[in-house]
Amino acid sequence: MKKSGLASLLILFLAFSMVLTACGGGKSGGGSNPAGSETATNGADSAKQVKITFLNSKAEIQKQMEEAAKAFTEANPNISLEVITTPESQSPVERASSLYAAGTPATLAMLDAGDIVKFQDKAADLSGEKWVSDLAQPNEIDGKTLAFPFAVEGYGLIYNQAVLDKAVGGTFDPASIQSVSDLEQLFGKIEASGTAPLIIGSMDWSLGNHYLAIAYATQPDGDVNKFLDSLKAGNENLAENASFTGLLDTFDVMKKYNKGKNDPLAVVLEQTAAAVAKGEAGITFNGNWLITEIQKSNPDGQFGFIPVPVSDNSGDKANSSIAIGATKQVIIDKAQSTEEQQAAAKQFLDWLVYDPVGQDFLVNKANVVPAFKNIDLEPDNSLAKAIKAYNNAGKSIPFAGNYVPGDHWKVLGASMQKYLVDKVDRAGLAAEIHDYWKNVK
Repeated sequence: MKKSGLASLLILFLAFSMVLTACGGGKSGGGSNPAGSETATNGADSAKQVKITFLNSKAEIQKQMEEAAKAFTEANPNISLEVITTPESQSPVERASSLYAAGTPATLAMLDAGDIVKFQDKAADLSGEKWVSDLAQPNEIDGKTLAFPFAVEGYGLIYNQAVLDKAVGGTFDPASIQSVSDLEQLFGKIEASGTAPLIIGSMDWSLGNHYLAIAYATQPDGDVNKFLDSLKAGNENLAENASFTGLLDTFDVMKKYNKGKNDPLAVVLEQTAAAVAKGEAGITFNGNWLITEIQKSNPDGQFGFIPVPVSDNSGDKANSSIAIGATKQVIIDKAQSTEEQQAAAKQFLDWLVYDPVGQDFLVNKANVVPAFKNIDLEPDNSLAKAIKAYNNAGKSIPFAGNYVPGDHWKVLGASMQKYLVDKVDRAGLAAEIHDYWKNVK
């Protein structure tokens, strides 16, 4: 005890002497070299802890996103990164808007691509960032890069390879499905093999922003914005539109063979993933992000995509293409975030693109196809590989959900749900779609 007390007194004496020396040195140095004092202050600021937040709107990777934040923080101890969730009841634009309204916007916000324009006055200009030159495709609004493309994703009819191989008596080739009739024949073969052909998820975002949006993407000239402008102006008649009617022809066939047709609205995403993963259903409609859920039940299975046919014409390009696009995009808030927070946020985006751990998170943990040419990692899951193969072969249609307003999935997703349960007919559905677009500002 006494030895410890003497040692403590000695340490205090030495520390006090060092403080006096430092003060004296600072006083004489401060007068002759003020720049040296400023440098010391800046050094202290650079070591200061900076807290930033990331609004995640991909619920299926919430856990992976939190693990990535932890890895980034460990590599950058002066930055604390917190991941904020988006509740199932809110769209990304609603969640981001509520945070702004509360005066606590996320430093980084992951939004649907079509919502970026709504926040362009609050988004930092990222045009000068290094990763912009490594983008596979430009990502600009009015000549500026305002958002970081987090993921290239695609969707269509997801199938279990083993189930379909059994149904066709050999190796199933998705290229064999070129029309609505081909798809119905395939459903019949799956059913005859003893498995439910299909299970339809009732999620409004899936039916509204993904399934219905195929009609927007498969117009003859392929110009999504032009078609949507025409819808807004009231110059379209969906009841007579070939892509729309063909898409509903396919949906009617899907409804007929739906495993969940006794209570369609009770079927949620997790059920669709489990059913296809376990071979209880051969097919479901969704995107490559579903692989995270599928692998919970079948980590070693092989899965692929069949394009959603919109006609009985086997030569129709749309019948052999799936919707692909840079879906989720990340903005950095400049309205209420400090310069230090914005710099830290940019550092995180650089980490995703250039750090091996960040790249591994994007490709192997988040299971997305990255939007950057410099990332050479190959996807390690079958759905991401299928997206990449379709994209490389030029067999893609626009991811039209990127072009629609933030409430599209809720409003018209609800309309599609009514069509799913036969609460509205085709004419009624078309009328609801027209009414929606007529009121879009």
